[in-house]
Amino acid sequence: MTLTLGHIAYINCAPFFHYLPRCGFVGPVVCGVPSQLNRLLAEGDIDVSPSSSFEYARNWRDYLLLPELSISSCGEVKSVLLFSNQPIEDLDGAEVALTGDSATSINLLQVIFREFYDLRHFSCRVPDCPVEEVIAAGGTALLIGDRALKAAQKNNSKFVYDLGDLWLQHTGLPFVFALWILRRQAAADNSPQVRELQRQLHCSREMAFASLAKMAAETPERQWMGEEGLVDYWNSMSYDLGNAHLEGLSLYFHLCVRHGLLDEMPELAFFA
Repeated sequence: MTLTLGHIAYINCAPFFHYLPRCGFVGPVVCGVPSQLNRLLAEGDIDVSPSSSFEYARNWRDYLLLPELSISSCGEVKSVLLFSNQPIEDLDGAEVALTGDSATSINLLQVIFREFYDLRHFSCRVPDCPVEEVIAAGGTALLIGDRALKAAQKNNSKFVYDLGDLWLQHTGLPFVFALWILRRQAAADNSPQVRELQRQLHCSREMAFASLAKMAAETPERQWMGEEGLVDYWNSMSYDLGNAHLEGLSLYFHLCVRHGLLDEMPELAFFA
């Protein structure tokens, strides 16, 4: 039996996926934005995926984590951006437009507003029009992934806040946007395949970072990001899950509980 793998359709996932077939993975892969993969993972339609950290916290009893692997930032993440024509300190009462593509970033924004800036009266909603149109009209909006990278290239907002950078400024810790989440049932049914997937993911990441320039030259997004831009972007990310990452992750979950975004503090359980 093969594992069904989720794939976030953003270029920040390239180090895990670009060389994965060469490292031996042959199972089915389902692509989607984080919110779609969260749902598929929760419903058991995929077995393992890089998915929102918040999704793990929300349904942690159903999941295990693959150790040593994440999609994180130790400062600027470059692709989780708040666009505004007002400074963040003045956004109490503001309406923030969202895409609905994410869970982690939306709740991170709420934590940042409430915990670090004492903003209490803002609202977040998915508008009827594309979020990019809200930004062009001078509104306040959160964009993630490739859409955030593209919007930053033609930005007309007075202020652009990188949520990974804001988190580091206020906590001194990395922020873990996505974890490699495994359904417990899949771990029980397919533990040899999970161990092999771990090896393959490490293999792909190592091949990628052996020559990011080579991977950039083979990546279609170079047409709008540029090869140097891609290399710079991947170098700004962290694909590890060390002690500092886990400390940052636990703090994020703790603050989500404090501000009513989570009902309880999740336990971090790893596939052995």
